Amino acid sequence: METKTNEGAERQTIAASVSRTSPLRRRRNGDDPNLRYFLLKPGSSPVKPELGQEMASEGEALIEAFRAGQPFYTLAAWKAVPEVNGSNPVIVKRAVAQKTTQS
Repeated sequence: METKTNEGAERQTIAASVSRTSPLRRRRNGDDPNLRYFLLKPGSSPVKPELGQEMASEGEALIEAFRAGQPFYTLAAWKAVPEVNGSNPVIVKRAVAQKTTQS
């Protein structure tokens, strides 16, 4: 019986550490402010997608996509910028900040 209890405690410890450190987990929870969520535009298809209504969060997009029976799209915008490391120039990607509108 002790083995089962110890195994259960080990699994919980591992799961807790993975969820704290995993970048994949953060993205699934919608914590990335650079991601935007869109439903398909009416009349378009996954073969030739067009972005339709933007949703406020990943959770909202999941619910609406489920209701519509269609996929939703996640959009991340990047900008290519030069960086110089010593004498070696490299091109890196930087997230483009989403503009917010004020009411």
